Amino acid sequence: MLAGKTIVLGVTGSIAAYKAAEIISKLKKKRAQVKVIMTRAATEFITPLTLQTLSQNPVGVEQFAEPKSWEVEHISLAELGDIFLLAPASANLIGKLAAGIADDLLTSTIMAAAAPVVIAPAMNVRMYENPITQDNIAKLNRLGYHFIEPAFGMLACGYEGKGRLAEIETIVDQVERILLKNKDLRGIKIVVTAGPTREPVDPVRFLSNRSTGKMGYALAQQAAQRGAEVVLVSGPTSLSAPAGLKIIKVQTAREMRDAVFSHLPDSQVIIKAAAVADFRPKFVFEQKVKKGSELEEWQIELERNPDILYELGQHKGDRVLVGFAAETQDLLNNALAKIKKKNLDLIVANDLTLEGAGFGTDTNIVKIISRTGEVEEPPQMSKAALANKILDKIKLIAASSSNT
Repeated sequence: MLAGKTIVLGVTGSIAAYKAAEIISKLKKKRAQVKVIMTRAATEFITPLTLQTLSQNPVGVEQFAEPKSWEVEHISLAELGDIFLLAPASANLIGKLAAGIADDLLTSTIMAAAAPVVIAPAMNVRMYENPITQDNIAKLNRLGYHFIEPAFGMLACGYEGKGRLAEIETIVDQVERILLKNKDLRGIKIVVTAGPTREPVDPVRFLSNRSTGKMGYALAQQAAQRGAEVVLVSGPTSLSAPAGLKIIKVQTAREMRDAVFSHLPDSQVIIKAAAVADFRPKFVFEQKVKKGSELEEWQIELERNPDILYELGQHKGDRVLVGFAAETQDLLNNALAKIKKKNLDLIVANDLTLEGAGFGTDTNIVKIISRTGEVEEPPQMSKAALANKILDKIKLIAASSSNT
């Protein structure tokens, strides 16, 4: 609950501005006090009266509006807020903050604030992926601003891609964790693996899989925000490195194994979310293999890669070991067999045939299975929200182990 906490919600000119109403509703249900500041552009999408009614507080829009009390409004709001949530945040607002521009009530208030600032972008995919926007986000990340990545999907402009406002549940959960300073994993070292591995065939070709690394990156980011010391061992992905952790980039399964085991001695938790290639070519060509007329068929002989999760199970000790299972059939039985064979404390199993689950999505649908056979089936949720649910379970397992 957020009773006694004041959240200043900044709403900018995005079609997603209407979702601010639901954000306010969710925060109010958690008994938070919500103060709203809108940019002029935001009022073109949703009225101040709507947000005033929901927040039960006046809504600020104009920097030079006649004051209703003696306080300078942007200063008083900056001092009142325990946290600032900018949702939706436009490319324009992010650019202004990165440049230190304070030319309206919202940017002036943020510039005067000492409280944490959480930014949930929402915009056209090309605007989001624009190098200028990405540089602005990276700069603000370095300065300590918190970002909630937008979701992938169909956008109001007709494009499909990354740019939708993150799920409301994810936004509120993130605010709550930061606001309550929930550093419950402080003092715990967690190694997370993420993404695919690539096994070279020649200098051009490789064997890999469809993993994008989103689940592993979400776990690493949320664990770091909860105070853990995090080492992220990442295969090749297009994702930006989360702030506040150490990242080791690898290509092959053997490189990933070496990186994980180098951090094994002083780690308390290992989360193997990577999709590691089971096999690699037995022979790697030094030069690109040409498809000349003499090459009608090409047979590639494979050999087994190290089973990193199995090896970790043999060296588990009192560490918490978590694995993932991505299946297309007989999900539960396959996951139960894996948890036993590999000596896991917890396995997160997802059915790749379900829409909204598995590789490349911003959401997931899973079964979380303990070594005692208990199965939890949370509803479809964002990978960030699922990451925190998994971390909650890890925390309980770690606490139980330390008490035995």
